[in-house]
Amino acid sequence: MDAVEPLEVKIEETSQVERTLSITVPASTVEKKLDLAYLALGLRVRLPGFRPGKAPRRLLEQRYSEQIEDEVVRDLTQQAYLDALEQHSVDAVSSPSMMNEGALKKGQPFKFQAKVQVRPKVNPTDYTGLELQKREATVTDEQVEKRLEEIRKRMAKLVPVEGRDVARAGDWVTVDYVATVEGAEFPGGKAEGVKVEIAPGEIIHSKVAALEGVKVGETKTLDYTFPPDYQVEAVKGKTGRFQLTVKDLNAQVTPELNDDFAKEIGGGQTLAEMREKVRNDLLAAERAKVRQADRDELLKDLLKRNPFEVPEAMVEHAVDNMLQTAVRSMQRQGVDFSQLRLDLASLRADLKQKASTEVKGTLALEAVGRKEGVDVSSEDVDAKIQELSRETGNSVEVIQQALEDPGTKRQFYEKLREEKTIEFLKARAKYS
Repeated sequence: MDAVEPLEVKIEETSQVERTLSITVPASTVEKKLDLAYLALGLRVRLPGFRPGKAPRRLLEQRYSEQIEDEVVRDLTQQAYLDALEQHSVDAVSSPSMMNEGALKKGQPFKFQAKVQVRPKVNPTDYTGLELQKREATVTDEQVEKRLEEIRKRMAKLVPVEGRDVARAGDWVTVDYVATVEGAEFPGGKAEGVKVEIAPGEIIHSKVAALEGVKVGETKTLDYTFPPDYQVEAVKGKTGRFQLTVKDLNAQVTPELNDDFAKEIGGGQTLAEMREKVRNDLLAAERAKVRQADRDELLKDLLKRNPFEVPEAMVEHAVDNMLQTAVRSMQRQGVDFSQLRLDLASLRADLKQKASTEVKGTLALEAVGRKEGVDVSSEDVDAKIQELSRETGNSVEVIQQALEDPGTKRQFYEKLREEKTIEFLKARAKYS
């Protein structure tokens, strides 16, 4: 078997986060690629007077040389680029920008350049004694009672009003409405059976104080100016005229805060148990806030002491993740992201600085953990699984099953290693 000639690769460090690879593919490799390409072509095309696979190479070259050379160049650059990355341990984080140094020529080596963004090499120093404010997660009785009241109000039910037909403040009424702007209808300007509250607020938020005193069956006409950023383009900043016909009256009945209520919503067998569960949930949320605040403050000082550049591709990827997280959160709340008509370019620009800081923070913490030999033990994993089980309500078995997915497992370990690195830095921080 003929020996395979190696690639010739020269790497230029054009910046902390960019490399230019000058790659030369040996003439023997080019020749083999061309031979294979013409062989495959001869088997799939028909030339008059020749059986498949029997057409002379020179005729194929006359008719198909441009097509074949384009295919070979594409294959050569792709494979040679990947081989060069592997052979020289280039940690690419973006798609390459390719530039050929000349046309493909028979019997000649093929040369091209690939410019690519790379993961920066971070060597952190001076990371003991980072500035950090002392914080504690606490929950007051007032916070617990406020949350219980919020839950109670969420469980309120609407019941028909009996004995009167005139709307009062605080009622919820069912209305049919027709709205126009400058005398013309617009998308979403007509609906039936809509519930609105007779309370101060915006009509687009289902609050219409002006319906107070209106009888069932009567129609109330009112004007409303839409916000400049309203999602319907045709009415942004314009004044609409609404005709609302009251169909029925409903009163909001809020359940009493007692043991029966606790059993109904699954908060415990008694109100006392529900209070304890609410307190624990609030405390878990406060602890998460403290952890995030500590992380943000530590990273601010760490990155100030260890500035470095990050590639645009990693920042854009972080922006993508932020947007995907926001979309998933909206979907869980029943909001259709596509209907919000957001300016995505502007939104991405707004998120870019935050994304850049997050990428730098993640890289810096990885580097500190690597330098200090921070590792994740089986005891750490078990403790984290137990913690997640308590916080999410999922069983240990369900969480362990989720960790069988390689991607989920990798993220789990990366997050756990980062948390241990932060604890390492907190133990050596300068508190104020």
